[in-house]
Amino acid sequence: MTAPVPADLVSRLKAVLGAGGWSEDAERIAPKLVEWRDRWMGTTPFLALPKTTDQVAAVVGLCFEADQAITVQGGNTGLVGGQIPQGEVLLSTERMKAIREVDAFDDALTAEAGVTLAEVHAAAAEARRRFPLGLASEGSATVGGVVSTNAGGTQVLRYGTTRNLVLGLEAVLPNGEVWNGLKRLRKDNTGYDLKQLLIGAEGTLGVVTAASLKLFPILPSRAVAFLGIGDPKDAIALLARAKETAGGAVEAFELMGRLGIDFALRNIAGTRDPLARPHPWYVLAEFEAAEAGAAEAAMERFLAEGMEAGLIGDAVVAQTDAQAKALWAIRENQSPAQKPEGATWKHDVAVPVSQVPAFLAEATAAMAAFAPGARIAAFGHVGDGNIHYDVLRADGGSDAEHSARRDAGSRIVHDIVHRLGGSISAEHGLGAMKTAEGARYKSEAELAAQRAIRHALDPKRILNPRVLF
Repeated sequence: MTAPVPADLVSRLKAVLGAGGWSEDAERIAPKLVEWRDRWMGTTPFLALPKTTDQVAAVVGLCFEADQAITVQGGNTGLVGGQIPQGEVLLSTERMKAIREVDAFDDALTAEAGVTLAEVHAAAAEARRRFPLGLASEGSATVGGVVSTNAGGTQVLRYGTTRNLVLGLEAVLPNGEVWNGLKRLRKDNTGYDLKQLLIGAEGTLGVVTAASLKLFPILPSRAVAFLGIGDPKDAIALLARAKETAGGAVEAFELMGRLGIDFALRNIAGTRDPLARPHPWYVLAEFEAAEAGAAEAAMERFLAEGMEAGLIGDAVVAQTDAQAKALWAIRENQSPAQKPEGATWKHDVAVPVSQVPAFLAEATAAMAAFAPGARIAAFGHVGDGNIHYDVLRADGGSDAEHSARRDAGSRIVHDIVHRLGGSISAEHGLGAMKTAEGARYKSEAELAAQRAIRHALDPKRILNPRVLF
C-alpha cells in the first residue's frame, strides 16, 4: 500500500518542480508502474518530472531532509524490477531531453539522462560518428538508464559495456548536491574514479543527470551473416576462427537456439527463416572494417574455412542493408517472440566464453529433470559469454504452476553459473528481482565494502532503497 508523502513535502516538491513538473494523476502515472513483461506492478504517491539538473537536486535534497525514499526511472525498459516503485516517490527523467554538445574532434557527445539511445545514435550520425551501444530497446532505453545499469548489448565484444563508453558524468548525490564530472578526458589519474562508482550502481549512489559518451568513426565496410550450426561448441570454435580471420573487425557474434527462431517465425509478423532447413543452433556474425571491402572479404574467408572444417551447415550473407536489418531483427525479437508463449523464468547470466557450451548442457539437463516438458530458449552474446537462458512453461502447462517454481528453478541455474565462474547478472543488473539472490554469491568482504560505500554516500538509504546491498 502506498504511504502518503507528508503534505508539506508535497507542497515544496510542487513548488520547485513548477507547472508540468509533477503529477498525482493515476492515469498519468499508471504506465510507469508496470514492467514490460507485466511481472512487476508498483505504486507511488507522487511522480516528480524534473526538467533540469537543478530541479533534480532540489527534489532529492528535499526528500533527503524528510527521509522520503525515491525510486528513479528512465525509459522503464529494465527487466529486474529496479525501476518500479513500491510506495516511494517516483522520479522520472523523461523531460531531461537535451543533447548538450557533440564534438567530433574530441569524439564525445554529452546527453541528458532522458535522451533515448536511438536519439544518441541519430545525433552521433549527424556528426559522422557512431555510439556503439546497441540494444533492442534503444527507442525507449535512456542514457541515465543504460549508465545506471552498465548496459551491454550486441557490440560488447568489440567496444565493451557502457562502463567503457563513458568519459564523464553529471549526477545528483543522495543529499542533493550536484557532482559535475562531465569531463571528456581519456586519461585522468587523480584518485578514485567516481563515475565508475555510479555506472552500474542502479541509481543507489546518485541520480545520473547527464553523461559524456565516447564516439567512434563510422566504418565503411560491413558484412552480416546468418549461420546454421550443430552445437554451441561449434560457435566457440567459430568465434576463435573469426578473430583469427578478421582480427579487430569482429563487431558482434550472437548465438540463438532453434526454439527461439520458431517463436519469432510464429509470433513476430514479417519474420522469415533465413536458411533452407532448420538447424539446432544459429550464429549471427557481423564484421566491420575501415577499408572498403575488407569486412566482406574477411567474412567470405571465415565462412569458407568454417564450412570446410564442418563447423557451419549453411549460411546466408546479407547483400543489402535491408537484408542485414532483417537478420538482426530475428535476434532482437528473441525476447518479444517469447511473450505470447506463457510464463517464463528469465536468466541473464555470464560465464567465461569457453564455458558457454558446458553451461548450456548442464543447465538444460538440470531443467529437464526439475521441470519436465519445459521449453528452453537460449540466446545471447556468445562473444562475451552473456547468455539469456529462458525456461518457458511446457506446451499446455499452467502459467501459475510454472511461475510458482521460478525461484527454485533459477537457484539451480544460478548455482551452475557460479560453479563455472560466472555471474547471475550479465547486463540487466540485480534490481529488486535478484538483490537477495546476488548476496548468496558474494563474499562477506565484498558485501561489507559495497555497504560501506553506499552508507557513506546515502546514509539514509533514500535512493532506490530496495535495490543492491
